[in-house]
Amino acid sequence: MQHSSIHWFRKGLRLHDNPALLAAATDCCRLHPLFILDPSSSRVGANAWRFLLDALRDLDGRLREMGSRLFVVRGCPEEVFPHLFHAWGTTRLTFEVDPEPSARQRDTAVAKLAAQHGVEVVREVSHTLYDTERILALNDGKAPLTYKRLQSLLASLGPPEKPAPALMQEHLQGCCTPCQVSHDIDYGVPTLEELGQDPTKVGPHLYPGGETAALTRLDVHMERTAWVCGFKKPETEPTSLSPSTTVLSPYLKFGCLSVRTFWWRLDEVYQGVDWDDNPQHLRAWREGQTGYPFIDAIMTQLRSEGWIHHLARHAVACFLTRGDLWVSWEEGLKVFEELLLDADWSLNAGNWLWLSGSAFFHRYFHVYSPIAFGKKTDRDGAYIRKYLPILKDFPAEYIYEPWKAPRSVQERAGCLVGTHYPRPIVEHRAASERNMGRMKAARAQRGTKREPPAGPSAAKSQRKKPKVEQH
Repeated sequence: MQHSSIHWFRKGLRLHDNPALLAAATDCCRLHPLFILDPSSSRVGANAWRFLLDALRDLDGRLREMGSRLFVVRGCPEEVFPHLFHAWGTTRLTFEVDPEPSARQRDTAVAKLAAQHGVEVVREVSHTLYDTERILALNDGKAPLTYKRLQSLLASLGPPEKPAPALMQEHLQGCCTPCQVSHDIDYGVPTLEELGQDPTKVGPHLYPGGETAALTRLDVHMERTAWVCGFKKPETEPTSLSPSTTVLSPYLKFGCLSVRTFWWRLDEVYQGVDWDDNPQHLRAWREGQTGYPFIDAIMTQLRSEGWIHHLARHAVACFLTRGDLWVSWEEGLKVFEELLLDADWSLNAGNWLWLSGSAFFHRYFHVYSPIAFGKKTDRDGAYIRKYLPILKDFPAEYIYEPWKAPRSVQERAGCLVGTHYPRPIVEHRAASERNMGRMKAARAQRGTKREPPAGPSAAKSQRKKPKVEQH
């Protein structure tokens, strides 16, 4: 059967992890995404109204990208639905479960109306991490009265369900949203003034509402892996001039951000930081084509002679793993196993574990500079000139950083960076600082020693993070 569906947005103002919306689009020939504004039932202030209207405009824009639209209707749901059921020929109504007492009463009344009109009702849990009815059932029908009891019940349920797929264009194949030219007049998102709100009463627009802003904000915070893993809410600051927490709560409240999406994104960070899968970077390192002459000279010597000094091994191992490229130590081990004359299995594996910071070694902020380290014993660059003859005519001041040489110098040396010799594949300082944060987060999650401890706020944790020691 091809349904004519209404998906009723209340909270859950998003397309990601919205199983009720997906249910509305299943076996559907006509879809009406609906939001009912009942200003008389709400006591929220102008800032909250602005946030809601932002969210509705964002939702309408995201639906429009897929050929659909949001229908905003004003009035009491119990009075609005009988008219819409008839006007739109509705056969199915879907919505997200709202556990609040007043919402439960409203939804029960609407479900009865739907039954009277022969409309199927589909309700899905996605505003809360767990189905609250299931928790009550596990607790003999009573609300758990302590946090410890709640944790015990949740432990018996296991992790929350994974988020549902976001609504995509393919979900709407064969499904249309009937829109008239007058849609914006008849069903558009109103302004604050149209809702009787005074625009002068709103404060600075610091937190725009909507799914787009929510997901962007989530991404920004999840990139701060060290801060996330070291986060302790009691140590945040109520007087910080910029928020010392995430300010994701409004987006969770309105459902612009799915709480399950938030939970599982946090779980990914807490599980540790995986090595990057970057065959291009691995190949450049192996072949001595990283754009850093000291590293490339070492790898050239290894490839041609089968031996390199132990500190040279330190430098290239650090560069491949935690220092710059964030490629797994196991990949480096394989290359050394193949090319070294003295490749002893236990020593090779142990040294790679150590140099990558994966085991035995806690000074993860001690990084071998691909520039400064070689200069300590070979300022003129004789080692580089021997193993990278393409660079032999560069002046000493540029031999470790040929990309900094003026073009005229490069021309006189007979080597144009980017043509005859590669540009650096990463920017060392930025890469090493980013990787230090990833290493710190991974070690914090494993409960190993952190150096130094996380600061009490986001701002302070950024200012006081351990400085990368360049050697």
